[in-house]
Amino acid sequence: MAEQPLENKTAGEVITLPLADILTEEETDATYDLILWNDPVTLMSYVTWVLKRVFAYGKEKSQRIMMTVHTEGRAVAWTGARVEAEHYCAKVHGLGLMATVERSE
Repeated sequence: MAEQPLENKTAGEVITLPLADILTEEETDATYDLILWNDPVTLMSYVTWVLKRVFAYGKEKSQRIMMTVHTEGRAVAWTGARVEAEHYCAKVHGLGLMATVERSE
């Protein structure tokens, strides 16, 4: 299928662009942290379960991250490429936890 100019696209039609057209070279080379935030209502066992499910971490690593979130208010749950970090962030949000993506220092 030949690409149509953007102005000829109909409403609701998905437009896919190569990542190189969306992100700068600096953004594609950088690493990003997925930050998991504490909240006053979510059970610690549920946070551990989410970490195991989304990131396929073992029980010990999931509990260590959960305790950091609980005691410090936030923790880096994952580090990697921006697109993957945003994907994981959406998964975590879908399971009811608060998370953000920040550029690694």
